[in-house]
Amino acid sequence: MLFSSITFLYFFLPATIFLYYVSPQKGRNCVLLVMSLLFYAWGEPVYVLLMLAQIALSYALLWLVDRFRERRAARIFYVLSVLLPFAALFYFKYFNFFMNTVFGIKTRAIALPIGISFYTFQIASYCVDVYHKRVERQKDIVTYAAYVTLFPQLVAGPIVRYSEIERTLTSGADLSNIRTKFCDGMVRFAVGLGKKVLIANVSGEFVAEIAALGQRSLMVSWAYAVAVALQIYFDFSGYSDMAIGLGKMLGFDFPENFRYPFIARSVSEFWRRWHITLGAWFRDYVYIPMGGNRVNMPRWILNVFVVWLFTGLWHGAGWNFIVWGLLFAVLLVFEKGISRLYERNRFLPKIVLNVILHMYVGIVILVSFLVFHNDTLSGAAADILAMFGAGSRVAASMGAAQVAVQSYLLRNRIVMLCIGLVGSVPFPVWLLTKLRDRVQMAGAGERIVHILRAAVTIVLLLVSTAYLIDGSFNPFLYFRF
Repeated sequence: MLFSSITFLYFFLPATIFLYYVSPQKGRNCVLLVMSLLFYAWGEPVYVLLMLAQIALSYALLWLVDRFRERRAARIFYVLSVLLPFAALFYFKYFNFFMNTVFGIKTRAIALPIGISFYTFQIASYCVDVYHKRVERQKDIVTYAAYVTLFPQLVAGPIVRYSEIERTLTSGADLSNIRTKFCDGMVRFAVGLGKKVLIANVSGEFVAEIAALGQRSLMVSWAYAVAVALQIYFDFSGYSDMAIGLGKMLGFDFPENFRYPFIARSVSEFWRRWHITLGAWFRDYVYIPMGGNRVNMPRWILNVFVVWLFTGLWHGAGWNFIVWGLLFAVLLVFEKGISRLYERNRFLPKIVLNVILHMYVGIVILVSFLVFHNDTLSGAAADILAMFGAGSRVAASMGAAQVAVQSYLLRNRIVMLCIGLVGSVPFPVWLLTKLRDRVQMAGAGERIVHILRAAVTIVLLLVSTAYLIDGSFNPFLYFRF
């Protein structure tokens, strides 16, 4: 079931909220579990059994860890609790790629369960934290299952750790400010829905239109690269906003997953702003246990490459994802060396340096997302070369009809591209904050601000609904991960 669907918006979500809040506190986790399983089974009724099996197995193994805490057997059960979820992930996501790549054996395609990368990481982080006594083991299996299956973030994140929502799961939502949190959640959900439906979907349509042309002009090639980046960003950040908003409506505080990554001045900063929960997971559960940056330079470089190899593979079993991950590893190591050199020899004015850095990161983003977007490295290379006026996708000369078609497509989508670019930076939020402050200073008070916010939320929901009814392009890209 998609968040951006009529079924979810007007049937599933209202029913879930009603049942959740009319239930007594002790029954709310049961409501969350049942509705989350229904949400998942709506699209994949078979693989819901796989998820339930992983929940039961990890619960039992952690019980054995506690039972034999002071014995060697505890470590064996702990290792199994972490490895078995990853074994399932490997089979469903990487087995075919591994067999084809390593042994050259063609195997039958295996369907990938939706969201398996996300809930595998959540189970694994919980098992690690329980073993190291960072959190108490949850003895109520319904509460534990509700954590793993929690539908707002089940299939496309953000990756939520048990410690981040333990209090709400065990003690219930703080009802003293639930009205404010619920309203904030509705606004956040509406904004995320607007990002997905009004920008990501429209960007995806433009990407499909240009891809269908085959050859393209230089300007259209750059517009295509920008549209790909905007589609990926607004698709995923829109889903994260909807998940965070839904969490607030149910009394949870999920971690932020995006903080305007396109304003970054380095690849390192970009990844502190992009898919924050994934980066934090790899930092805490892979990078730091390997030694992090508290090691010599060769070992640090190895740590970086291992983490980014895993980051690329997490996104998919394909050479494009491996190259995509290792590209960032190379850039991070390069930036580390350059930054040390520049600290010793500063020779550029700050404003010039900032312009150069923003241009550098902008090109890196466009190039990397073309690698990410394409199913093959040859397709990615062709798209990248087209940005620089080379390769098979740039026409040496185009007829009047081709020029007219490409000009029409560009004019038809230029407003969308501009809206997407403006919406990807903090300016709209800054402007809205200034307007809110002006309204309050003028004596209109909080009530006018609340009315305006409610009106914008309703308009976003109505316009998005109209697009959903009229349109057909509505996939979530990160569902395949």
